[in-house]
Amino acid sequence: MSPRSAEPVSRDVVHHPVFARFYARQSVAAEPVIGPHRRELLGGLSGRVIEVGAGNGLNFAHYPGAVSEVVAIEPERLLRRLAVDAALRADVPVDVVPGAAEALPVKSEAFDAAVVSLVLCSVRDVPRALGELRRVLRPGGELRFFEHGRAPGKLMAATQRALDRTVWPPLFGGCHVARDTLAALGEAGFEIGAYRRLLVPAKGPRLPTSYCVLGRAFRPDAS
Repeated sequence: MSPRSAEPVSRDVVHHPVFARFYARQSVAAEPVIGPHRRELLGGLSGRVIEVGAGNGLNFAHYPGAVSEVVAIEPERLLRRLAVDAALRADVPVDVVPGAAEALPVKSEAFDAAVVSLVLCSVRDVPRALGELRRVLRPGGELRFFEHGRAPGKLMAATQRALDRTVWPPLFGGCHVARDTLAALGEAGFEIGAYRRLLVPAKGPRLPTSYCVLGRAFRPDAS
């Protein structure tokens, strides 16, 4: 399936043009650091996959050949255009479509796996978004996640909460730095699988966004 082009402005549910331009440049510059984590995140996937919050499509190059199709949801118009270009270069079929994490424009139980990568920080309603991911996964389907979030230390965690209440979300496209991915997944009814915590970047000063978790969770099998 060939990638679709961007939809009209009226379909856009997220519009952060200044941040989108910044993110497009910054994410490419950071790819030597982030790229290996993307490969780990996506390794071993197969079948139909939905990626929510695809951004400018930097994950696409890392999907293994056993993936039959990727449906990539991206709400921001500029990033979606860049994702369409990235889809044309991908080794697996990628269809880029507009949509919000809280109301995915796809059928229930249609996917073998789902991917969220540095996106749960910025969705408006995390429980609803995770509920949608659970809806579109088949029973037993897998959710791969690579997210930044709450720091383990009290001082940095307090700093993150202060940033979330003030300047950070307006400056960085709705991003929140103090969210707890694992707790949110458990509350949404996912079974947490293997995961590891990591610092990104691994060396240098600790930033509010440095505290990451990478792993997998599962929609419980109805049987």
